[in-house]
Amino acid sequence: MTKREFLTAGMVVLGGAAAARGQGAAKRKAKTTKLFKAPDGFPNALAATGEGLWIAEQKLSGKQAEDYRLPEPRTLTEEAWLVDWNGKVVKSVTTPSRNTSGMAVGGGHVWMIANAPPQGVFQLDMKGKLVSHRQIPLGPADNGGGCHGGQWDNGKLWIAALRLRGNIRVDPKTWQPEMIIPFYQAPDRVRYHDIAIEGDSMWQIVGNDCKNYKDYRPGLVRYELSTGRVLETVDFVSNSCDPHGLAFWNGKLISCDAGIHPGWPNRDSPTAGWIFQIDFV
Repeated sequence: MTKREFLTAGMVVLGGAAAARGQGAAKRKAKTTKLFKAPDGFPNALAATGEGLWIAEQKLSGKQAEDYRLPEPRTLTEEAWLVDWNGKVVKSVTTPSRNTSGMAVGGGHVWMIANAPPQGVFQLDMKGKLVSHRQIPLGPADNGGGCHGGQWDNGKLWIAALRLRGNIRVDPKTWQPEMIIPFYQAPDRVRYHDIAIEGDSMWQIVGNDCKNYKDYRPGLVRYELSTGRVLETVDFVSNSCDPHGLAFWNGKLISCDAGIHPGWPNRDSPTAGWIFQIDFV
């Protein structure tokens, strides 16, 4: 199947542009409550398992470090930390991912998804051995584009693919794309971050484009998993944490504030580096 055929088929299945715009979707509000600080660094992706909460480290190097006025990191490897629900690190997996902005844990592996060269998805075992490195499907062989989220669900890997402007489901064995849920479309929702699955629906963090924390208006969108139809949208109340990563566990949405945000001064958010809970109000 060509890229055009795949995208066309996906839009037909999902009901076209109306589904992506969320016409008729319910609306709610949410607030955030700080839980604990992530390990030192920039936490930019989450995955929840029976062992605890996995946190992906993000580093910026080269031109990105220069743009953000950050020093070059001492090493280019990025960690996947497993912490208990008090924030204590119980395991750390060293990975070759770069500028990690998406992660998943499942099938006995950690999946780190890069947002900088060499791009792609790094599959590692629990001891940090690299099993595979593959690009996001439907792009050039050496650069499938960036990513802002990942999720493991029922033996499949979901990727928030920026180049495709959609969340795609991939078979982790054959690496064939199986479905796409187009990103929610709204004038004030042009930034897309991590995803999490709750039952038969998918949550995704969205937000407006701005220059600082005080002007940010983050939100959530909830898609029907089988069709991609937008079920509801959620706005965060004022002074909420800046959400980047997302996970669902024990009936709650959990997120993290990376501490860096495109276009903002570094650590402009007062909750930079924190893990927090999302509650509906």
